[in-house]
Amino acid sequence: MFSLLVSLHYYHFIKHHNFASIQSLNLFLTMATTFEWPPLESNPEVFTKYLHDLGMSNKWGIGEVYGFDEDLLAFIPAPVLGVILNVEILKRAEDKARGSEDTNVEYYMKQSGTLDNACGIIACLHATLNNLDAIDLNADSILHSFHSNTKDLSPEERAAFLENDNAFKTQHVAAAGEGQSGMSETQDDVKHHFIAYTINSQKQLVEYDGTKKGPYVVAENCEDVLRGSIAEVQRKLAEGEISESLSMMTLNSTSS
Repeated sequence: MFSLLVSLHYYHFIKHHNFASIQSLNLFLTMATTFEWPPLESNPEVFTKYLHDLGMSNKWGIGEVYGFDEDLLAFIPAPVLGVILNVEILKRAEDKARGSEDTNVEYYMKQSGTLDNACGIIACLHATLNNLDAIDLNADSILHSFHSNTKDLSPEERAAFLENDNAFKTQHVAAAGEGQSGMSETQDDVKHHFIAYTINSQKQLVEYDGTKKGPYVVAENCEDVLRGSIAEVQRKLAEGEISESLSMMTLNSTSS
C-alpha cells in the first residue's frame, strides 16, 4: 500500500507541475525511490497516442471492437495485426500455468511484480514487436531503442530493462493521465488484466501474457487474428475462465 501511495503522489505531482523539459522529468523519475507503474484506461485513443509518442509508425493505431457481430467487425480497418484484451481473469492459477518459452515467437517478456500495473503497455509491446515485418519504428525513438536494447535478452531481462527505463516511465505516466475514467486510487480497484494475441510464422494464434510461463498457443492454422481471438474469448467465457466484464482492442491499419 505504501508503494502505491508513493506512486499516486508522483502521478499527481507530475500532472500538476510543469517540468522545463523531458530531461527534468526523467531526472525526477530517476531520483524517485519507488516508482509504481500506474494502470492505463482501456481506451483506443489513449493507447494510440501512447504508441505514437513511443515511436510506432502512425500508419498503425489501436481500434475498438464494439461487438462480435460481423456487421460491427466490418468497421475495423484492415489489416488487423494483433488484438489486445482487457479482462477480469477468474481462474488465475490455472491461467498462469499455461504457456511455454519454447513457443515460436519473435518477442516475449515477463511481467514482474514491479510492472504489475504495466500490463497494458506490455500487451502493446507484444502485439507490436511481434509484427515488425509490417510495422516500422521511428529511428531514435523510445520504442526503437527499447527493442534494440532488449531483442537479445531473456524475457526476465526484458522486464528488468523496462523497470529501469525512465524515458518509458515518462510516457507511461503521461498516458495514465489521459482518458475519462481517471486513475485507480487503490490496488483493489485494478481487477482487470491486459493480454495480447498475434499470429506467429507457423500460423499459430498465440496469447501473450507476461504472468504466464510463456507464450500460449491458442489455435493452429489461424488466418484471422481478430476472429480467432474472439473465438478464444467466447471459449473462456463459456468455461468460466473470465468474467463478462471485458473490452477488446485491435492493432490495425489507420488507413480508411
